[in-house]
Amino acid sequence: MTWDTATPRQLADAAEVEVVVPAPGRPEVRTPIWIVAVDDTLYVRSWKGETGIWYRRARRHGTGSVNAAGREHHVRFTAVDEPDTNARIDEAYRNKYSQSTHTQTMTRPPATTTTLRLDPA
Repeated sequence: MTWDTATPRQLADAAEVEVVVPAPGRPEVRTPIWIVAVDDTLYVRSWKGETGIWYRRARRHGTGSVNAAGREHHVRFTAVDEPDTNARIDEAYRNKYSQSTHTQTMTRPPATTTTLRLDPA
């Protein structure tokens, strides 16, 4: 499945999205997170690194959704561990969130070790 042409830009333009990650037999986790795009591919990270519960569930179960502007988008989470891609994602975070004091947190470990690509599910 692929994104329609407008959705990646709409999600990338959102200041933050709500990630929703279900788990069998447990309440779903809903967490606001930052989102960036590199070449129309969407990426997210956990500022808490691997201790973020939404991140652990996303890695374990592989699917969930992101909510932005009143719309829910079902997604698949895929880990990204490519140095060149991660460097471009760091730059995207710096450009988009340059006014935030939390930007450095998102562009250094442990956050950088939790990069996930979002694909439509």
